[in-house]
Amino acid sequence: MKEKATFAGGCFWCMVKPFDQYEGIDSVVSGYTGGHTKNPTYEEVCSETTGHYEAVQITFDPNIFTYETLLSIFWKQIDPTDEGGQFFDRGDSYRTAIFYHTEEQRKLAEASKKSLSEVGKFPRTIATQILPAKEFYPAEEYHQNYYKKNPLHYMRYRKGSGREAFIQTHWGEKE
Repeated sequence: MKEKATFAGGCFWCMVKPFDQYEGIDSVVSGYTGGHTKNPTYEEVCSETTGHYEAVQITFDPNIFTYETLLSIFWKQIDPTDEGGQFFDRGDSYRTAIFYHTEEQRKLAEASKKSLSEVGKFPRTIATQILPAKEFYPAEEYHQNYYKKNPLHYMRYRKGSGREAFIQTHWGEKE
């Protein structure tokens, strides 16, 4: 049986590719969640009036790819200590969060956050919130699989925003 996982990690363009390359991942959809406006548009979310986060919703087979592995990938894509957005992108819609769909996901997310905090990799407190999943609205088509549709712009954005350097510095990983 397939499950869903929903993560907000700043700009959703940069959150698709890290998950989209594994067996057991059926889909990674860019969208909006956590707010109060029904069917928001990108412009509305960017206006910071809807309460939504930019997020990705992943459909996966837990028998092939575990939620714990998804959490590990998620943490390695973000600055979990930044309360005001991610890298170049500032504002509430770019904050980080794990939206859990089940009580088991909540427990696993809390445990992974605690573990990350205890490792001491970051000098500041982990700010990423763990919240119950709300309705997820897929983003406009031009945002879907952006890294495939616009690979050069995607890489320039990922590097220019500071995300690439942060990940390499803290995790020793390059895309």
